[in-house]
Amino acid sequence: MRIRTLIAALLLSAAAGGVAPAQFKEPDPEGARLGQAETSRWQCGMTVQAVGGPCFGLVGYAPVPVEWPEQQVKIVGEEISPEAKVSYTTVDGTVRVMVVRIPRLAAGETVQALVTYEITRRAILAPTDTGRYVLPDKRKLDFALRRYLGESPKIESNDRRIEAIARQIGADQTKAWARVEAIYDWVRANVEYKNGPLKGAVAALEDRTGDCEELTSLFIAICRAADIPARTVWVPGHCYPEFYLMDENGEGHWFPCQAAGTRAFGEMPETRPILQKGDDFHPPWNRRSRMRYLAEHLEGAGGKPRVQFVRKAVGK
Repeated sequence: MRIRTLIAALLLSAAAGGVAPAQFKEPDPEGARLGQAETSRWQCGMTVQAVGGPCFGLVGYAPVPVEWPEQQVKIVGEEISPEAKVSYTTVDGTVRVMVVRIPRLAAGETVQALVTYEITRRAILAPTDTGRYVLPDKRKLDFALRRYLGESPKIESNDRRIEAIARQIGADQTKAWARVEAIYDWVRANVEYKNGPLKGAVAALEDRTGDCEELTSLFIAICRAADIPARTVWVPGHCYPEFYLMDENGEGHWFPCQAAGTRAFGEMPETRPILQKGDDFHPPWNRRSRMRYLAEHLEGAGGKPRVQFVRKAVGK
């Protein structure tokens, strides 16, 4: 993906704890490019009230937006109570989490930690020369990329049925782009969009129905079973997948596609803010657990703290 001015965005992303493997390159006129931009403001954080007595040692966690090559983020406002100590941590290299520590909260007292972000999100245009991309050699991938070849919650890429499908779909294609596109078209043609509870890739393969999470999970599972790194991108009220290929110079690129909705392969008209990328997180409050989407969390002692986590649009 491209544009020299995005070098600064990549540096900011690293400073913010985000990992954004190269997508946009300059000069790369035949690669993917950035399209139209949309800017919005979002408020994220939490308010906590002590109910039923004082509370002690409260720690709240709230994921917040991070920079990506197609997304720039800046803080434009803060409403943080003096009693709240705010810091940030990075989870699994891709998610920035606000950590709010409240040593003591008297009965009936309320503390808030709210941050307003201005987010500029750009659409992604497909590359003009897709024949230049090849499948990565999984033996040469670093750990940050190999994790997108394994199983994730509800993305059962090691299931024998998923592996069988992966051996068949696109097997006659000699070009990497065509191979991944065959997987994409197969999922869209064979799984009917239907809203419902989360059930995962294998269940969607069995009953051939699912919503955006199921179509995304099944596409990702088949890609991973075919040794093609893939991951979930989460935006408000929706998700879609990205897949990873390499160019003729050995440089890696992430390409998005719209699993549910209007067909869009290797491009993304979506301009809602990116909340998270990935689908197998180890939350900082319990590193042994796994979550497909990193949720908010509050823990502590004493009374019964009443927490309201906030993530809402507050204008443009």
